[in-house]
Amino acid sequence: MIREAKKEDLKKVFEIELKCFPDPYPIDLLKKLLSTYPETFLVAEFEGRIVGYIIAGIRWLSIGHILAIAVDPDYRNRGIGSALMKEIFRRFRKHGVTLVRLEVRKSNVTAIKFYRTLGFVERFEVPFYYADGESAITMERDLSPTPAS
Repeated sequence: MIREAKKEDLKKVFEIELKCFPDPYPIDLLKKLLSTYPETFLVAEFEGRIVGYIIAGIRWLSIGHILAIAVDPDYRNRGIGSALMKEIFRRFRKHGVTLVRLEVRKSNVTAIKFYRTLGFVERFEVPFYYADGESAITMERDLSPTPAS
């Protein structure tokens, strides 16, 4: 089940951050993001426990920005990440978003492949994006409505 995150979910979201990222978002930042993006900070539940999340926002009225997405390593390859992305796309479309953007570590080949399967394409590299100096790849996906045939 995908639902909007609540304050009491943040401890589990932070635990997933610690498992998944070398530079996890601090809990205070997660609290700020939840208050800033209450409709697009979502969690995935499986058998009553939080196993993944996505944090996104809308910029300039039509650009959706994925700030973070992660699935607990023990629950990967079960469609949870895809379900989170599909729900965020649905919410973005509802608000008139026509382009989705995200950044991913250049070395994260698995994530880049995952995003490609969802229709994202690589646009450009951002040198020294991460605290450890690694570059990010900016990827985008068109969400414009397709004209009826």
